[in-house]
Amino acid sequence: MSIKKHIPNIITCANLLSGVLAIVYTLQERSLECAAWCIVLAAVFDFFDGLVARALGVTSPIGKDLDSLADVVSFGVAPALLVYQGLSTLSGGSMLAYGVFILPAFAALRLAKFNHDERQTMSFLGLPVPSNALFWIGASFALESIQYTIGSQLTLITYLVLAVLFSALMVSDLPMFSFKLKKAPLKALWRQILLVIIAIAAILTRGWFGCSLTIIAYVFLSLLPVKEE
Repeated sequence: MSIKKHIPNIITCANLLSGVLAIVYTLQERSLECAAWCIVLAAVFDFFDGLVARALGVTSPIGKDLDSLADVVSFGVAPALLVYQGLSTLSGGSMLAYGVFILPAFAALRLAKFNHDERQTMSFLGLPVPSNALFWIGASFALESIQYTIGSQLTLITYLVLAVLFSALMVSDLPMFSFKLKKAPLKALWRQILLVIIAIAAILTRGWFGCSLTIIAYVFLSLLPVKEE
């Protein structure tokens, strides 16, 4: 039996384990930064499992389902818990902080929708769950500074509104570009190139919050009309 057909699933399991570690770090409050890095690592594994599966010609329905299960944990539960911990501390244990757990529910709904949508082969409809996770990583590290600016109660309300907004984005039909490799002239990839430049600049200047700024830029760049070649 060839081992190559198991390689993508091993990478997907690494994604899942990274998400689990992020949850453990968050619950134990050992290092929220380590939790954030685990989610980023999960995103790296998530990018490569599909790439490797296509390169080896070993894509399968089981691999697709496993990928979705891993993504719910790594990009739904883990970032929501990271934000919840911050909001709960900020609000003195307010029950409203539980509202951010709408995110993993809609992440699961988005992934189930994606698995049965044949229109999303080279691009996306709706915000991908890894992008959602990256936004909330940055948002979790911005909590303290936002609190000092607008106050605890308004910060909590703002984050709950954002949770509803990003949940809607995940299940929307908003066309969004991807980084999936395809044969295209360089000028046709201007949005991808610009987003990479924005990401580097944002992260270098704003740290973790740069992740949130990058995803906001991603959404706005996806809204721009693209001239068909």
